[in-house]
Amino acid sequence: MHVKPSKSRAREWLGTVALAFCLGIVLLATMWPTPLDQDYGAAVEKFLAVLHRNGIPMWFGYNKLEFSANIVMFMPLGFLITLLLPTRALWLALFICPGLSIGIELTQAVALSARFATVTDVIANSTGALLGIILCVFLRGFVYARDQKLVARALWDHGVRGENAASAALARSAG
Repeated sequence: MHVKPSKSRAREWLGTVALAFCLGIVLLATMWPTPLDQDYGAAVEKFLAVLHRNGIPMWFGYNKLEFSANIVMFMPLGFLITLLLPTRALWLALFICPGLSIGIELTQAVALSARFATVTDVIANSTGALLGIILCVFLRGFVYARDQKLVARALWDHGVRGENAASAALARSAG
């Protein structure tokens, strides 16, 4: 009698560790009592000058940079939350990520007087999370299709043919 192999938990373990790390970074950045760029105005201006000298249009200023940074900050969260959700519950990421962003902004508005809670931040954060969600859904679909081909090839190599190859393989392993 063949024993069913155990399910790999690597995705869950790695995803959980990565999500905890990313969430810690995001919460540190967003819940810091003062804005992270408060004493770095000159450095931000120099960075924008370098971008402008290298082809980034002049209309891309501080506000666009901050908006872009918020998008980039939430992309890993959208990806990792989607990675950890079961396939049938992937849609929950569409509510969890914006909910997290709204929670952060509300906390800033209520508890952090030096921070500025804005709807623009929620839009940028949600956009980043959505991009991460889309990337993860495509990646999971690609991996699933690849795994199906690998299983079909393994069944073929073991002499299981036809429409019900998986059922025949299960029947063989059970008996």
